[in-house]
Amino acid sequence: MAMQQQNIRHLSLPELEAYFLEMGAQKFRAKQVYEWIWQKHAHSFNAMTNLSKELRNQLAENFTLPALSFDATQHSNDGTIKSRFKTVEGHLVEGVLIPTDERKTACVSSQVGCSLSCKFCATGYMDRKRNLHYDEIYDQVVLINQQSEEAYGKKLSNIVFMGMGEPLLNYNNVLKAIERISAEDGLGMSPRRITVSTAGVAKMIRKLGDDKVRFKLALSLHAANDKKRNEIMPVNESNNIKALIDALNYFYKQTGNEITLEYILFQNFNDSLEDAAELVRVFRQIPADLVNIIEYNTIDAFQFSKPDEDTVEAFMQYLEKNRVNARLRRSRGKDIDAACGQLANKES
Repeated sequence: MAMQQQNIRHLSLPELEAYFLEMGAQKFRAKQVYEWIWQKHAHSFNAMTNLSKELRNQLAENFTLPALSFDATQHSNDGTIKSRFKTVEGHLVEGVLIPTDERKTACVSSQVGCSLSCKFCATGYMDRKRNLHYDEIYDQVVLINQQSEEAYGKKLSNIVFMGMGEPLLNYNNVLKAIERISAEDGLGMSPRRITVSTAGVAKMIRKLGDDKVRFKLALSLHAANDKKRNEIMPVNESNNIKALIDALNYFYKQTGNEITLEYILFQNFNDSLEDAAELVRVFRQIPADLVNIIEYNTIDAFQFSKPDEDTVEAFMQYLEKNRVNARLRRSRGKDIDAACGQLANKES
């Protein structure tokens, strides 16, 4: 029975060097292959033109070189580009390029589907098929970066893990992807320009602190008391607000990294001045730099709507009056279901 071929991108440089030495080739060949994989983004061994044909054939016999590919692309009126990517076995995930004058941001996915079932998020109504491997997460960034250069003549400036899935439930792959994205022999992007967003898995937030990560962290809060948060985010039942406050303080003590709170406003649910007061109380217990107040983007399965402008304005003014650094984040890409909470692999 033939041995299953290994994904060559899952080998470290030392492991590749050991392989080449074992087969009687020069050690420097490993570095050439590593560059093709991570810096030149080769999707086949044949593309590795500074290797002999014999060596390329040998690699093809022993390894696979799978990669994400574009499945569909949609362009929003506001310049946002949503892409649906296909894995080698046909799973679909989505990523978004969000352009502004100052930034070009990639919003990437970490899982095929999601297991957390947040009520306001379209991905939460999908089954979680599997975690994405770190090379597949890396591919999303590479492909969205290519889009940014083609459409706007600029490389990506920022990456947010706010696409499909819960990044902290795919912990090892997310951290390995960020390591490759920020490595000099990868994409060379500063981890300070990367934000990982979590629905709130307290144990894993603490692990981020223990691992002394260098990227920013965002908590999807969306309600500032446990009763309301339980209603819209089942994860809160095992990771309540007190546990998250403690975990975020631990994370900050260990890393000193920037923390943001994300808060979507839902009409007649979490948009009153009483809700704002509860948010202030939570904010004061966390070393957070910023509260992002987010417009709700409607999805078919969830019957909430967004509040009117006067309610939003009153909410923002209350936060400002109480010295909360808050920013109202207007949605991008709503017309192509690319905005916050809308990713669900819909047919375009």
